Parts: sequence; structure tokens; C-alpha cells
Amino acid sequence: MAVNDHVRKSICEDGLSSPSIRSLDVNGIDAEVAQFFAQSKLISKNPVIDEATNARLRWLIHKRVLSVMVITYFAQTLDKGTINFASIMGIREDTRLQGQQYAWLTTCAIAFLILLSSLLWEFPTNRFLQRLPVAKYLGLNIAAWGAVLACTATCTNFTGLIIVRTLLGIFECVCQPAFVFLSTMWYTREEQALVIGAFYSMNGFQQCVGGLIAYGIAQVHQAKLKNWQILFTLLGCITFVWGLFVLWWLPDSPIRATCFSPEDRLLMAERVRKNDTGLQNKKFKVGLSSLKSLSLMRIVDEALKDWTVWAIVIISFTNALPTGGLGAFSNIILTEFGFTQLQTYLLAIAQGAIIMLFLFSAAYLSKRYKQRLILEFIYTLPNIAGTIVFLCVPTSSKTRVGLLLAFYCTQGFGAVAVLNLAVMSGNIAGRTKQVMASSLVFIAWAVGNAVGPQVFRDNDQPRYLKAFVAHIVVYGVQLVTICLLRIHLMRQNALRRRGQAINRVSTETSKEDSDEGLAHKHAFDDLTDKENPECTFLSLFKSTGISHQQLVRYVY
Repeated sequence: MAVNDHVRKSICEDGLSSPSIRSLDVNGIDAEVAQFFAQSKLISKNPVIDEATNARLRWLIHKRVLSVMVITYFAQTLDKGTINFASIMGIREDTRLQGQQYAWLTTCAIAFLILLSSLLWEFPTNRFLQRLPVAKYLGLNIAAWGAVLACTATCTNFTGLIIVRTLLGIFECVCQPAFVFLSTMWYTREEQALVIGAFYSMNGFQQCVGGLIAYGIAQVHQAKLKNWQILFTLLGCITFVWGLFVLWWLPDSPIRATCFSPEDRLLMAERVRKNDTGLQNKKFKVGLSSLKSLSLMRIVDEALKDWTVWAIVIISFTNALPTGGLGAFSNIILTEFGFTQLQTYLLAIAQGAIIMLFLFSAAYLSKRYKQRLILEFIYTLPNIAGTIVFLCVPTSSKTRVGLLLAFYCTQGFGAVAVLNLAVMSGNIAGRTKQVMASSLVFIAWAVGNAVGPQVFRDNDQPRYLKAFVAHIVVYGVQLVTICLLRIHLMRQNALRRRGQAINRVSTETSKEDSDEGLAHKHAFDDLTDKENPECTFLSLFKSTGISHQQLVRYVY
């Protein structure tokens, strides 16, 4: 899609100072982005965003964007977790589930039977997110999964449950990739870990609220509907209404956010310039990249051959596999420890609080120390410790408290997931490459969640030793991958230090503002992290002693 003649003329006549506009290549920068900056007269004034203005803009974005992400992710995790609470409300008996059928219900909802949903639908939904208005596509999917969830109450057998849980997987798989796109579009790199941590913490909060809701519904007796049917109907209807609200409330992008003034929209776009990851590009580039000619499929090929992408994908899978199993079987495991149904619901509240503690501490430490990969390594260790206890300590009334504490230790997976998403959003640039990387990461997440319940075999009750042995193995793979990824990024930064140095500023200035030396001329040109000479890898600055001024951009 070429930029129209009026915009071209406006760019030339106004002499706009935006580096992205001056170096406009119609095959690279999105036409809507070009029009937005060309028509914003303030761009010629080279606006400076002070701390007070930045705080005000951030608060406006929180109200419109972060609030939607947090509540939507809460709804998704709560809706997905209903099968866990229903498992001890009688759904297995009422629908005559046998053997591994319950495990398959969780698998279908999370991964749409792995191949049919993840491999065939995850990429299309990422493509739709790139091509369609993000808010509208997200809102429609939320309403759709709410309707499907409510329909679960009508199921009477395994076949019906398979169908609705599969449809649930289709509509829910839009959430995480949509939120990553929104995070890179609205928030700076430094803010992204906290933003991702905020919505991901709903994994824990839903355990708290879900436990209370399940306990309250469990007190309903002699109703026409079974308790688990009430649970699905209530949450499904609430989610449907929320999806309609999202359609109205959430802006699609800073460019289209008519709920804000034109000046604020411009400043919101400028504040994320230093991300160097772009705002949007509806064109899936398979031929030419921005500002330079590339061979056919160059960007797709770059994503598929980028070791950073595949390392993040592997970590996504290894972290999701234990999550999927523990998420589906946690209440069953707790009842096997000897806790009553009421105690199990109440313990779910404590479990949720611990998950939130892991998540918020990881987000805070990431922002404080900027050591995401090291923190991923550290937060994997409690998972390993808790799993070893499961393998070594037999289940009895005397050991159930210790086993419960070990179970709580295994809840560090959420922190690792947040940090991994932050590594991806901060180090993968270019909308087309982001679509490819995001698709691969969430396919890995879906496959891991789908495989997770299957390692808990019905004939391995009550201790599920084989499942926890599998968890130990994948945790080992995860630790090795984290170490290799860190070494890889250190090597990339070393290569860039050997290239041509950027303009240096005074030593005093470099100490005060490590981003001062960067012009971010290609911030909105939709270049990949390898194409953009100003894009740097986030995880290692502090550990290697490299400031932004000292980092050099080696063009591949």
C-alpha cells in the first residue's frame, strides 16, 4: 500500500523533522503511520516528553489499555480454570469421563488439539492481529469464548465437552499475542516487564477469586442445574458482556486512539520511539524490507534462522509443560494429599497469592536490575526443588503440609513466563518478524500446555511419579537454554561493539542518560532487530558494562 500523493507533498513541504518520515520508504513504513506523523504539525517541533508528561500519558494508557489486558487475562485464566474447579464438583461423574478423558479436555481447550489449533490457527490469529484492528479482533474473540464457555453447561458427554473446549481454545489463543503487540505498541521497553507481569499475575488472582466463587457455588443445593453447570453459565455470560465492552473501550493503537487528544496521541507514539520495534505494519513483508532491498522471504527466513527466537520458543515450551499439568490436576493432587473439598478451595486462594508474589517480584527485579535471563534461571530453581520433594516424599497425613509447601514452590512458572515474554518483546523488532516469533512462541506455549496434562497418567495415581520425572527433565533443558541464550546475546553485543561507533556524547551526559546518543531514526520504519542499526539487545547492558553510547550497531 503506497502513501498517497497528498501525504508525500505534506512531508516535503512541511519539512517534518521526524527521522522516520525523512527516510520514508513506502515499501517499509506503514502508510497509516506515515500519514499520522505527516499530518501532526507538532512533529516539526521535535517534542520533548518530560517526566511529568510521561507519567500523565502512562496513566492515561493504563486506564484504557492495561486495565483491559489485566481484566481480560483474568477472565481467560478464570474461564480456562473452570474445568479444574469443576473436576471436584462432579463433572467427571455427570459426563461419565473415564481414564485420560479429563486430561484430554484440558489439552483441547489450551491447544485446540495441538495441531489443529496451534499449528493451523496460531499463525492466522497473529496475522489477523497484524492486519485487523487489534481491539476489535480481541473484543470479538472474548465475546465468542464467553458464549462457548456458557454452552459447556449443556454438555452431557465427552464428545460435547471436546467440542466446546476445542472452540474455547480457538478463541482464547488470541489473548497473549494480542497483549504482547499492545505492550510493544503502547509501552517503553523498561515498562514492558511490569506490564506483562501485571496481566500475567492474573494467573494467581484467578486462583484466589476462583476458589471463592467455586466454594460459594458449591454451597448451592437442590438447584435445577448442577454446581458445575452454574459455574460455567455464570462465568460465560460475564465474559460475553466484557467482550462487548472491550469493543467499545479499547483503542486499536496510538494512531487511532480518538479517545485521546491529537497532541497526546502524538506524544504517546513518540514516547515509544526508543523501543525501535515499530508501531504497526499491516503488510506481511515477504519481499522488500524498509529502507533496503532484501531477497524473497528474507524477513521470514531471518525469524526462522534466528537462534534468539528459537531459544525463547524452547523456554516457552519447557515452562508451559509443567504448568499445563499442574494447572489441570492441582485440585486433584491436593485432595490426594488428604485435604477436603472445602480445604482445597481455600488452599487455592493461598496458591494464587504465591503465584502473584512470584510474578510481581520478577517484574520488579527485572525493572530494577535489568537481568531478565538471570532472573529466569533463578525462578526456575524453586520449581525444581518442589518437584524433587514430590519425587522423594511419600503421601501421608504426616507429610501433607510439607508436600503442600513443595507444591507452592512449583508456582514459579509464572515468573519465568513473564520474563520470557519480556525478552521476546524487547529483543525482536519489525512487525512481520514479531508476528513470526510470537506465533512460534505461543505455539510452543500451547503445545507445552497440551502435553502437560497427558504426562499425568490415570494409572500413576496418587503420586504421579512419572509426571514429575518428566518435569525435572524439561526444567533441566530450560536452564541449559537460558544459559545458552545469554551467551548468544552477549556474543551479539560483542559483535556490535566491534562495528562502527555511534556519535558519542560527553562522559557526564552518558552517565545521566544512557539513551542520549541514539537518534532512533528508524523507530517506526518496521525494521527487524537485525536490520535496524539502532536496535540493541536488552538483557545484558548492565552485566557487561555496556552503555547505549558504547553499544555499536553491526548491520548483518
